[in-house]
Order: sequence, then structure tokens, then C-alpha cells
Amino acid sequence: MIFCGIDWAERHHDVALVDDTGQLLAKRRIGDDAAGYQILLDLLAEHGDTEDNPIPVAIETSRGLLVAVLRTGRRKVFAVNPMAAARYRDRHGVSRKKSDPGDAFVLANILRTDMPMHRPLPADTDLACAIAVLARAQQDATWNRQQMSNQLRSLLREYYPAALEAFAPWQNGLCRPEARELLKLAPTPAQAARPTRAQLRAAFRRAGRSRGIEAEAERLRDVFRADYAHQPPLVEDALGRQMLALLGQLEAACRAADDLAKAVEEVFPQHPDAEILTSFPGLGIQLGARVLVEIGDDRGRFADARGLKAYAGSAPVTRASGKKHYVGRRMVKNDRLNHAGYLWAFASIRASEGAGTHYRRRREHGDWHAQAQRHLFNRMLGQLHHCLKAGELFDEHQAFPSLLEVAA
Repeated sequence: MIFCGIDWAERHHDVALVDDTGQLLAKRRIGDDAAGYQILLDLLAEHGDTEDNPIPVAIETSRGLLVAVLRTGRRKVFAVNPMAAARYRDRHGVSRKKSDPGDAFVLANILRTDMPMHRPLPADTDLACAIAVLARAQQDATWNRQQMSNQLRSLLREYYPAALEAFAPWQNGLCRPEARELLKLAPTPAQAARPTRAQLRAAFRRAGRSRGIEAEAERLRDVFRADYAHQPPLVEDALGRQMLALLGQLEAACRAADDLAKAVEEVFPQHPDAEILTSFPGLGIQLGARVLVEIGDDRGRFADARGLKAYAGSAPVTRASGKKHYVGRRMVKNDRLNHAGYLWAFASIRASEGAGTHYRRRREHGDWHAQAQRHLFNRMLGQLHHCLKAGELFDEHQAFPSLLEVAA
């Protein structure tokens, strides 16, 4: 057999081909363009690469145009973790020397010696890959929105406590369009005392609000005119300008998160697995899309539910040596799927009687809140694996039969 290793870089890539004895057959440096990709395909074809029997490739990334070119057809592409590749490098020498052609040679030998120990990139459909782009971008935009909101809140604490008190009763606080419109109207405490009721009502209408305007305008007028400590006028004006700059970034983050959420809502229901995912309690369109893209729709990716649970980080890891035995949470995992799992478990506690009973039993057993949530996510993930394999919708009476009897 022939094995290929590619050391990826921004402008060029180093390629190495070895046989099943570890002998270096060819090495080449190619550019990161269409001509370079064609040179790579021609090099693979010269050494026996065919459509029915393609040469497997190891590379340290799972994204990019090079990976997209390699994944055409039935070729297996292995995304090797750079930390794992660094450990393999020490097998070929103790001098700790490093070079790009040498790293390509190491990657090729990883496949030669330990290919069954590594998982190839899943053969997901194009629709699943498109949903993955949108769902991950929406998740990143949501995190970025929260980060900008936290920065704005920290700034307001320095000079504008009335704004924080005014927006405290609202869910999502500074991320709401009403809060952003009011901060534009009154960026400093001195300006906050000037708006009339009519101006406050107009700000609410610009934000798209149509109910409860009169009461909120009256409450905000009282809050803004209350007595607070103030910064010096020049400092307060400067902080107001800084706040408006941060407010512009927050508005862009909110708009991006909303636009991407709409895009996910348009594309995700087209996937065949969407109905199964949204049948689970606590999984809506946005969260279901995040779970789908991290699991994928390649049914052969996980041999059983245990592999999926380990990948998500919900299954515990055991470390045993002699008389020492430790069971703890898994640190190496898919962080995006693990984050979605906590949200899923938290939402399912109220949406499902069986899930809520399971969570309460774990708490009575002595688990902390996060431990009980992780245990519930672990159980729901196993049920999801079964439903996707069998093509069945979630049935709570089959998922939690004994717990439902106890709850009744």
C-alpha cells in the first residue's frame, strides 16, 4: 500500500509518499492554488491512485480547499491532531529537529503504522456541510454578541449605572433593540435626564416594540432622573463616545446572529434527520442544527453509542493504575457539541417529565447540577444514536419507562 502525508501551510504544502515498509517514494512542494492541487493529484496517480483504490491521505486540518479537493470520490482523508503528530515525530529522531518535508513524512508514516487508530473525515452530505457552515457561524456570532454585551456592560458600570438599572428587568438586557435605541438617544447620564415621554415612546417604536410602551416610558423616565454619582463632564462625554463605538459593534453582532439564525431556519428543515432531532425534548431548530452538524449524517462514523458519547465528552473517562482508580469527566472532546449538550439537557428538564425525573434522581444521588446535566445529556445522546440508526422519532415512554412510572 501507498500512504500520503501532507504538511499544510498558508501558501504552500509539502507532500510525502511512503510504501508499506516506510520507504520514501516521493516528496514534493506544491502551491496553494488550482495548479498545485493538480500536481498533487497527478503525483498520486503516478503511484497507483485510482477511483476504486485511492491512496489515503493524512493532514493536520479538516478544512480548506485542499481538503475539499482530496475528499472527492472514495478517498479517506485523516485529520491528525497536530499534538498527536508532534508525539509521533519523536519516533524518528531524538534531536527534536523539525521541517515541513519531515512533518509530511511523519504524517504518512502515521497512516502506515496506526491507520486503524485514527478516524477518517466523515462522508457527510453536501446539505449537512452547508448546515454546518451556517450553524457554526451562528454559534460564533452568538458568542461574539455576548462578549460585546459584556464589554458594554462593564463600560456602563464605570459611568452610567442608571442604564444598567433601567435595562435590568428585560431579558437579554443590552442585546435588546429597545436598549440599543435608548443608549443612542441618551449616551451619557447627563443626556438621559432630558428625553421626554414622547421621545422615549418614539425610541420604543423605532425598536419595533408596540405593547407596554406607556408604562415602560414612565418607569425609564423615573430611573434616568434619579440621583446617581457622576464622572467629571469631560470624562463622561469621552466615555459616552466610547460607549457608542461599542454599541455599533454590538449592533453588528446582533444583526449577524439574527441573519444567520434565519438562514439556519431556512436550510435545516430540509435535512432528512431534522424531524428526528426536533422530536427530542429541548431540541429546537437552532440547537438541533448544532447537534446535527457535529454528529454528521454519516451513519458509519460511530460504530455504537459509546463512541458518540466519548466524542461529545458526556461519557466519563477512567484512569486506573494499581490500587488507584479515578473516574472523571472527559477533557478531550468536541467542545461545540458538548456546549450544545448542556443547553439541550437544561431545556429538556422542563420539556420532558422523564428527563426532569432523571435529573432530580441524579441530584438526589449526590451529583452537582453540571454532573446531573451531563449524565442526562449522555443518556439522551444514546437515545438519539438509536433513533438516527433506526429512523424513528423520540418516544418518551420508551426512553424513560421506569422514570415515568415513578413520576406518576
